[in-house]
Amino acid sequence: MINPKYKDQLFCTVFGKEKYKRYALSLYNAVNKSHYTDPSDLEIITLENVVYLGMKNDAAYLLAGDVALYEHQSTVNPNMPLRGFMYMGELYGKILGTGIRNRRLYSSKLIKIPTPQYYVFYNGTEDFPEVEKYRLSDAFINPRYDGEFEFTATVYNINLGKNKDLLDSCEPLKGYSTFVYRVRKNEKTMPLEEAIKAAMESCIDDGILKDVLSDEKEAVMNSVLYGFTAKEEREYQKMMLREAREEGLTEGLKQGRAEERRNTEAERRKAESERRRADSEKFRADTAEAELAKYKDKFGEIKE
Repeated sequence: MINPKYKDQLFCTVFGKEKYKRYALSLYNAVNKSHYTDPSDLEIITLENVVYLGMKNDAAYLLAGDVALYEHQSTVNPNMPLRGFMYMGELYGKILGTGIRNRRLYSSKLIKIPTPQYYVFYNGTEDFPEVEKYRLSDAFINPRYDGEFEFTATVYNINLGKNKDLLDSCEPLKGYSTFVYRVRKNEKTMPLEEAIKAAMESCIDDGILKDVLSDEKEAVMNSVLYGFTAKEEREYQKMMLREAREEGLTEGLKQGRAEERRNTEAERRKAESERRRADSEKFRADTAEAELAKYKDKFGEIKE
């Protein structure tokens, strides 16, 4: 089955895998207009459980006192600040640690935390400005705080032709957008699977994300076409095995109950047969006794 969310899968591969940390650093530099050069300075902290409260996070980084949360979106979603706010809370829990270390939260000393930044990269087909900022306060039922409490999601339109400076400053992001553009172009004359494969081949030929699309071609194709990473594939197989076991147990239970019903029915029929036989014997005995009584009335007692 073709995964219609192939863009999410590829974004996570390019900007969320440890092997391509230099691409994550390039994205961070482009967004922040910084010039860090050592990928080892950046730590990828994307939560292991890919889905939190039904929300998927694409990439999260720690660098230079910042905790950066980056998402890819194909649809316009004004709820991104709330989603990011909730996910950021999970990230801070991971950063600060759990258990006894959390006692620091109750101390009189201020705990310094990384500064949050939340960016969304949009490449859907709807008309959308180059940059849009959504605010959590827009969702407040009583928006009387007027900025006293705020969390924002800055959305960049990364379709080719939009935010040229941003794309030019981050070659991997530009390559990703080019790949998506070529898939869409191919889709006009090809089925989606063929459109994706053709876009991959043309990008490899042109040196666009060549290492990702070449060195990990099989893995990328699996994630792009079928929506499974290697880890997700293992989890999927475990799930299928678990379901098979449960189904086996359920089937065994069904068979056991069916056998129980059959035994119960056999016992019922046996009891019914015995009851009918007993009724028949009683009927014959009663009939014989009635005939004997008639005989006695007619001929009297039989003398020995």
